[in-house]
Amino acid sequence: MAKSQDAKKSEKKEPLKTAKEKKAEKREKKAKKA
Repeated sequence: MAKSQDAKKSEKKEPLKTAKEKKAEKREKKAKKA
């Protein structure tokens, strides 16, 4: 719940990034950490 709420808040703050772009960013970060 908290994660989805934070994502919605960040989307409202930064409307420049689309949901797909955010997912791509998360995947890149996870790939770098792994």
